[in-house]
Amino acid sequence: MATKNDNPLHQVPRLDGQLCFALYSTSLAMNKLYRKLLRKLGITYSQYLVLMVLWEEDQQTVSALGDKLYLDSATLTPLLKRMEQAELLTRTRSASDERQVIVALTEQGSKLREEAAKLPEQILGATTCSLDQVVGIKKQLDALRDNLMKNA
Repeated sequence: MATKNDNPLHQVPRLDGQLCFALYSTSLAMNKLYRKLLRKLGITYSQYLVLMVLWEEDQQTVSALGDKLYLDSATLTPLLKRMEQAELLTRTRSASDERQVIVALTEQGSKLREEAAKLPEQILGATTCSLDQVVGIKKQLDALRDNLMKNA
């Protein structure tokens, strides 16, 4: 007969059995790889994420960027300020609503797109997974994130 102690959910948590730690340590490994690859471009991973959003659609509000990156303005604003100082983007107040700040790529920020286009292939190679496996993992992680956000 099974007892309460036989149920893994009622046992003292072990680090190697935790989904949160698997996600955390995988994220650390992925960030370490990106840090190495992005060093050649002179940008950080956070800057890369902002640039990717702007490469998809230039001239976005800070709040739109924050929504897409799951970042609040207190985190995003200092990042954007550093990127502006590095001449990767500009920040200007909207003419129609001065409360909104529009973020746009500079020529230098746009030029990085070409070099950054090589990164996905390098990342895929480092995973030693097939493209189908990576796409499947990403879909699962997106669904997990969306479910967790509903309960956060």
